[in-house]
Amino acid sequence: MRNWQVKRGVRGDVRFVSKMDPEEVGLVRSLVGSLIELFDEREDSAPHDELAELTGLRTGHSEPPPETVLRRLLPDFYRPDANAPGAEDAPSGEFAKDLNGALRSLNEPEVIDAKRAAAQTVLATLPERAGTVTLTESEAQDWLTCVNDLRLALGTLLGITADLPDGPSSDDPTRAGHVDVYHWLSALLDVLVSVMLEREPE
Repeated sequence: MRNWQVKRGVRGDVRFVSKMDPEEVGLVRSLVGSLIELFDEREDSAPHDELAELTGLRTGHSEPPPETVLRRLLPDFYRPDANAPGAEDAPSGEFAKDLNGALRSLNEPEVIDAKRAAAQTVLATLPERAGTVTLTESEAQDWLTCVNDLRLALGTLLGITADLPDGPSSDDPTRAGHVDVYHWLSALLDVLVSVMLEREPE
């Protein structure tokens, strides 16, 4: 992928432009497709709620996902900072668990909708095989959301942390390629963020 550039139309509208080769397009399309499947499976497995049907209020799971990747993408909604002022008075134990369950049930469906919509925007704006990617500001925001989710998901699978930027050592010959993909996604994200902050046409 080439560096992102900012282009401005005659009406002053901003576009973020880059080019992708066939391998990059295929890789992103495959990763995004797998991400959407994860969100669909999570949504489809939500418990049936007759009260929600009567009230029109959507609800989802009250328990966190059992899968480590989804748990990273859909973390607890209530995560108190132990070092924050008044932290000793914050809900904890079973009360905190019940609070998280209620917040998750009410909010997770909308979070999944937003993440899936961002992923679908990426698919819709990819070139068919290779070529130019041209994004509006709204589409670029969706790319940031989706690419960050892809990066978090892959990093979780690889065991990548701040202390282990390449994850734990392994004899798996395919692992190095996956780590390269993780770093490529990170670079894509960093460059797009920088260009969006600058917004100076070239």
